[in-house]
Amino acid sequence: MTYDARHKSRIVLEGPDRAPARTYFKAIGFTDADLSRPLVGVAHCWIEVTPCNWNHRTLAAKVKEGIRAAGGTPVEFNTVSVTDGIAMGTEGMKASLVSREVVADSVEVVALGHLLDAVVGITGCDKTIPGIVMALARLNIPGVMLYGGSIMYGEYQGRRLTVQDVFEAVGAFNAGRISAEELRNIETHACPGAGACGGQFTANTMATAFEMLGISPMGYNGVPATDPRKEEVAFECGRLVMELLRKGVTPRQIITRKALQNAIAGVMATGGSTNAVLHLLAVAREAGVKLSMDDFGRISARTPLLADLKPWGRFTAPEMYQAGGMAVVARRLLDAGLLHAGERTVTGRTIGEEAKAARETPGQEVIRPLKNPIKPTGGIVILRGNLAPEGCVAKVSGQTRTIHRGPARVFGREEDAFAAIKAGKIRPGDVIVIRYEGPRGGPGMREMLAVTGALQGAGLGDSVALMTDGRFSGATHGFMVGHVAPEAAARGPIAALRNGDIVVFDIKRRRLDVELPAAEIKKRLAAWKPPKPRYTTGVMAKYARLVGSASEGAVTS
Repeated sequence: MTYDARHKSRIVLEGPDRAPARTYFKAIGFTDADLSRPLVGVAHCWIEVTPCNWNHRTLAAKVKEGIRAAGGTPVEFNTVSVTDGIAMGTEGMKASLVSREVVADSVEVVALGHLLDAVVGITGCDKTIPGIVMALARLNIPGVMLYGGSIMYGEYQGRRLTVQDVFEAVGAFNAGRISAEELRNIETHACPGAGACGGQFTANTMATAFEMLGISPMGYNGVPATDPRKEEVAFECGRLVMELLRKGVTPRQIITRKALQNAIAGVMATGGSTNAVLHLLAVAREAGVKLSMDDFGRISARTPLLADLKPWGRFTAPEMYQAGGMAVVARRLLDAGLLHAGERTVTGRTIGEEAKAARETPGQEVIRPLKNPIKPTGGIVILRGNLAPEGCVAKVSGQTRTIHRGPARVFGREEDAFAAIKAGKIRPGDVIVIRYEGPRGGPGMREMLAVTGALQGAGLGDSVALMTDGRFSGATHGFMVGHVAPEAAARGPIAALRNGDIVVFDIKRRRLDVELPAAEIKKRLAAWKPPKPRYTTGVMAKYARLVGSASEGAVTS
């Protein structure tokens, strides 16, 4: 059956009755010829507060050129972004995860409201990437996601820097280990221009995962933001979406359970961010695909860690691109029998064909060979136990410890934990517990990079453990467990913890427990009373009422 490339726009633009709609388009320069072609949305997240999305208007112009060259009419629009690097450690960080839903909702609303035939989404900051893919899954019209690209690494005194180094420098300064001048020099040199955070933090994790998923063309996301080739791949995305439109290939034909498993394997092989668990669960839900936290645990257990990337490794995302990019990782997984090779991608080729076409740079050291992995298993594990009946997420990339047992130091918000670290009140062996920072309790499930960076900077990263019902930045490293579910605000067992309770992290047994009898936990929870909501009106209050568990992706419904 022939697919109608104007399957949506024909309804809004054709016939005498639609003259009012056409006159609005003509008012801003569209012609009759323009309106006779498919209308293709070009959604982007340009905002004047961040390098992550700074190049989006330039890329959008190139995407539009590609759409026109291939016979379509582009319609540009933008959505929002909340920049974690700016909001981190403040009340503003509560808005970050909320913005994922706003991005998804806004792109969906614009495409639905104007009956667009297809969409290219340009992404940058962490939550814009899953947010736009969630929208594509909901709309299920032909679509492509293009990541704006990684920032280049900064350089200072022969050392290559990312924003992670700035957060850790703050901790080092507060601990008296570096001077104010050294802090300022690191701050000044870490981020040299446009692009999202330069390590395998959340943005690059999701960008690489979505190449593996097939909703982004293999190799396109990996091109750094300031590389001249970025504009070339943007043009090609415009041409590509028109090809998908003519063939009637829609996102739900690409976002399958096997494709999601490929994306998870890519995350594990690159030591990616724990936020990938949250975001891939959310994408799966929007696409109507069954996926659970346990899938991440199973795939991690069989996937070798191959890419030596920051925050725990040596290299940055631009260096990964120079080594051959995600296609090389896909080829490794294919050779290991760990890739569902037959899954289709937006390029029209299967992921297996993309893997076979990988071009590895001779002598590169970023992506290890299969015979010499960094670790035999992936960088993320799922723990359960009497503190996390629904599960929680631990990142073990670059981590040699497998067990930690220590007394709980309980905090009801991130700022209090940060102040305790800054004041030197945390001791080796402690277990920092930060609760009421979950999706509902925060609300918004803040990331804790300010806290984890402070621990690293204070020299406590190897001797202290941390657990939270909130999240971690992809730049976090150390003995950390997040996404503890149920969260404290939902009467989860984390709400029963008291200072001095002995908490045990056991990575090998996949357990997170407190050494208390079940009857004592039950007694404490029976006496528990929820704290007063931090927000009673506005978007944050609405989000707190609608959001679900982190174990299901923290989606609103």
